Amino acid sequence: MTAPSVPAPDLATRRAPGLGGMNVTVLGIEIRRLMRNRRTVIISTVFPVVFFLIFGLNKSYALLRDGRGNVAAFVMISMALYGGVLATTYAGAMVSIERAAGWSRQLRLTPFSSVAYITVKMLTALVLGLCSVVAVFAAGLITHKASMPGYLWIVSGLSVWIGSLVFAAFGLFMGYLLPTENVMQILGLGLAALSFLGGLFTPLNQLPHVVQTIAEFTPLYGLNQLVHAPVLGGSIHLAWVANAVIWLAIFAGGAAWRMRRDTGRV
Repeated sequence: MTAPSVPAPDLATRRAPGLGGMNVTVLGIEIRRLMRNRRTVIISTVFPVVFFLIFGLNKSYALLRDGRGNVAAFVMISMALYGGVLATTYAGAMVSIERAAGWSRQLRLTPFSSVAYITVKMLTALVLGLCSVVAVFAAGLITHKASMPGYLWIVSGLSVWIGSLVFAAFGLFMGYLLPTENVMQILGLGLAALSFLGGLFTPLNQLPHVVQTIAEFTPLYGLNQLVHAPVLGGSIHLAWVANAVIWLAIFAGGAAWRMRRDTGRV
């Protein structure tokens, strides 16, 4: 008995999905996948809190006034930025695992655009970044050492969280650029160096002049200045904003470029 023939679909009437295929369902799946990675979640949330407890609660300087707050609040913001950067970078770099499994090449068979994919990955990384920032700020609140006006807790926290978007793009770019087996080790060392040059661990005015000059062109410099500006009460320089925006464009553009190369080799 011959099976009934099925008419071929009319391809002329089919339309590509809007927003390059990006939707809430895909975003939700990516977030759940990320949060199941306990190692990444623990490293991203626990380490920054431990660093704050070590460096931010020193009795010799923690309660000294610094701008509109105190030194403990300043260190809390620094460690929250470090945590947000660590979280978003690691979350973005997990794309290297997908590359090794051939997932990036499979995307070529779907209507999911490279821009939509990069956007979903960056938004997913921001979720983990938010967890890290909240954890550090919670530690500052519970210990009763960090002091600054109430509205600055919100302004500083949002500044840190939004700013960490730069490193969500950085993690994606590195995830496409570096070998899968070495990406996390290289990123760990790289973030430590960038944090040092950005002034998160050591005030830049205590470093040699040549190092200060180089630091002004590194990815964390502009972010570090911007997130501390509210509590310090100083003006915001255009150079800080330009630094953050330019590095975001470089990293996001690099990630999209590398993804197109991957998916183009199907």
